[in-house]
Amino acid sequence: MSQPDAATLHAFGAQAVEVAGETLWLLPEHAIWWPGAAMLLVADVHIGKAAAFRALGQPVPPGTTAENLTRLHALAMRYPARELVFLGDFLHSRAARTAAVIAALHDWRRALPARVRCTLVRGNHDTHAGDPPPELGMTVVTEPLRAGPFALCHMPGASPDGYVLAGHLHPAVVLRGSGADALRLPCFVLGEAGAILPAFGAFTGHATVRRAPGNRIYGVGDGRVWPVPG
Repeated sequence: MSQPDAATLHAFGAQAVEVAGETLWLLPEHAIWWPGAAMLLVADVHIGKAAAFRALGQPVPPGTTAENLTRLHALAMRYPARELVFLGDFLHSRAARTAAVIAALHDWRRALPARVRCTLVRGNHDTHAGDPPPELGMTVVTEPLRAGPFALCHMPGASPDGYVLAGHLHPAVVLRGSGADALRLPCFVLGEAGAILPAFGAFTGHATVRRAPGNRIYGVGDGRVWPVPG
C-alpha cells in the first residue's frame, strides 16, 4: 500500500494529493494516511467531551468515546501504520478523565497492533486536560514535530520547519444548490503553507471556512473525499 492506485483509492473513498513532494491520502475517516512514512494523522479527537458535558449536568447521550476509539482502531487495522500521530486535542478536558473514559483508553491501546507507536502533539485542550495517562505509552511533544518535509502541529499557519499539517479549526465547507439549498460538510483545507484536517471526534462542532487564493478544499461525506470546485 506504499503507492496509491486508482482502484484502492476508489474502494477506500480517499483522495491522493501531492504535498511538499510527498503523496498523502485524504481519508473519509477524517484522517490522513502518509504512505511514505507509514503514518496516520488525526486531529481533534476530543476524547471524553460528552462525559465532560454530563459532569456539568448536560443530558448528553453516552457512547461517543467508544465510537471514536472504535474508529481509531479500525484505521490502524486498515492501514499498515507504524505511527499514529494526534495533531492536538486528544483529551477534551480534565473533567473528561473519568474512570470509564480512562478504562476505555487502556482497552483501546492494548488492542492496537504492537507495531503502532502513538504520538500526541499537544493542543490547546491538552494544556488544560493534561497529558494522557503514562500507561498508554504515548509520546507527547510540543509543536512543531518535524517529520520529513512536514511540521506537525495543532495550530494552523506557516512554519519555517516545513509544510504544516494541523487541526484546531474543525473546518467545514458549505455547498450550495439551486434556490436556498445548502449542505455543510467537514473538509480538508490545503493551502500553500499548510493543511488543516477536519476534526476526528464524533462530538465536535465545525467552523465554516472561506476559500482563500491558492487553497484547495476537499469535502467529506457519504464515505468519500472529493475536491470542491472553486
